[in-house]
Amino acid sequence: MGKKRYMITYDLNKSGKDYENVIESIKAASDGVWCSYWKSAYLIRSDYSTADEVSEKITPYLDNDDRLIVIEVVNNKQGWLSNKQWDYINNNIFSD
Repeated sequence: MGKKRYMITYDLNKSGKDYENVIESIKAASDGVWCSYWKSAYLIRSDYSTADEVSEKITPYLDNDDRLIVIEVVNNKQGWLSNKQWDYINNNIFSD
């Protein structure tokens, strides 16, 4: 099965949260290709076949009052980013 792409966004709702482990777990869910051009959001390329599998890598570092969403994305996109950012997304995230 080929690579999947996921948009992950989270809110850690209290000060003193474990941002470092949350961020590292998101990066670990990727195949090494990821970007974060937004606050508390990552776009990753992954070998995991479901959003549940990606979520399971991250949730051990969340508390009950935190929020997380993992959505599989396809190569149908638009937005305001720099040319360099679009180049990275097109040439890395959406390539196998």
